[in-house]
Amino acid sequence: MTKALLAFSLAFICLFAQSCEKEPAEEPAPERLAYADIPVEVLEDKIHGGLLGQIFGNLNGLAHEFKYINEPGNVEEYTPGLPEGARTDDDTDLEWVYIIEMQTSGEIFIPYRRISEIWKTHINRRIWCANAYSRQLMELGIDPPLTGRIALNPWSVFNISGQFICESFGLIAPGMPRTAAGIGLHYTHVTIDGEPAQTTQLFTSMIATAFIESDLEKILDAGLAAVDPKSEIHSLVTQVRTWCRENPDWRLTRQLVKQKYSRYGGEAARDGNAYELNTSSTIAALLYGGGDFAETLRIAFNFGWDADNNAATAATIIGVIKGRRWMDDQGWVVKDIYRNETRDQMPEDETITGFGDRLIEVAKKVILEHGGQEISLNGKKAFRIRIEEPANVEPLPVPLDRLEQLKAQLVGEIEKGLSGSEKNRAGAAYLALCLGEAERLRTERLSEWEQALEALNGYPELLKMIFDAPEFSGEKISARAAAEGLKKP
Repeated sequence: MTKALLAFSLAFICLFAQSCEKEPAEEPAPERLAYADIPVEVLEDKIHGGLLGQIFGNLNGLAHEFKYINEPGNVEEYTPGLPEGARTDDDTDLEWVYIIEMQTSGEIFIPYRRISEIWKTHINRRIWCANAYSRQLMELGIDPPLTGRIALNPWSVFNISGQFICESFGLIAPGMPRTAAGIGLHYTHVTIDGEPAQTTQLFTSMIATAFIESDLEKILDAGLAAVDPKSEIHSLVTQVRTWCRENPDWRLTRQLVKQKYSRYGGEAARDGNAYELNTSSTIAALLYGGGDFAETLRIAFNFGWDADNNAATAATIIGVIKGRRWMDDQGWVVKDIYRNETRDQMPEDETITGFGDRLIEVAKKVILEHGGQEISLNGKKAFRIRIEEPANVEPLPVPLDRLEQLKAQLVGEIEKGLSGSEKNRAGAAYLALCLGEAERLRTERLSEWEQALEALNGYPELLKMIFDAPEFSGEKISARAAAEGLKKP
């Protein structure tokens, strides 16, 4: 950002209190509402900056993904750049699919049945872990958010899909951390639940707050306020902040993170692709980076584990603070291309700027739908944004797997599905295995149960995932499948 624009931004991002008429029950009348006036060009610059930051972290970070496990990396210098342009990757392209649907449909909260249709049309390759498992459940006719429930998806209890598919939802809710968290949860619940859902609230709230606050400690405070205080994420963020204050050398903090949160020797997916090590790395990169964009990414790369995802999330926050014009002034080489290599029946002529413009269009809709308005500020177009205090939108479910709730919700569907179509029978068999209903159905409805198991055999990709699921979280479903005679293809 140029000095002139920075001065303009600081002069006109104005926070003030305004009395209001009596609000609905969830917002008591005595509350005084805070607003921020942000010139349109500043808002757009920050959204473009956040997106480019995310893409830098993702694509420049791929060279470091899963390269540094037991020991940190040794990246000494880093200059951001995209001389060949950007390309689709799961850290940005699932959000791209959602944003285009929001833009074209006018719906911020896309109905879950429609989300299943979107995945079947556009998201069929280059997905892994919780995402790949959810995609196979959709083939059975199981829709979100069931596809992300812990009892049904063995990856969802720990996978970092809660954080690396959330950044865009912070970008479209500037200054509104609760709104950002609510939108983010709607989409990340497609694949995760429990603690990973707390990471969604953590990072969307931090990104939303970065539009009106540049102090990283205050941004972290906002993120922490958005997390269930009983969650592991809350204690983890608190612990990492303490380590960063106590240890000037990031390598020592990295060692402490590994000692405390590496539970399977660092090699298993439960470590490399889980929230503990990667959320810790993202927070540490922000704190040791100290607001320096390139240094934040360099630290994120060196912390390792799922480095590109961590760098992308951290860089989104710094990108919002700095803005796209500031990035352009650094002389970094960026070709304005967002090349579609992964998503079926999606635009083939997208650019980074075009993706950012889509985010801006959706963000303006979110602002207006949540109490904001378009205004004129010193003769320039601006938005008056209703600022929200960060808060925990969704506490941890108790119990985490929501098992009894799911049984109450789904047993009737299972019973009905046993006498339905081939797909319905397969879906009923899968749900019954997950919910512990197999023995009862074998006793009460043997013929239909055996037909349902045979129908489930017609989904070899899902069967393979069942037997390949992480041992500690997938052992129940794989054992139950084996007990019923099912085998890995």
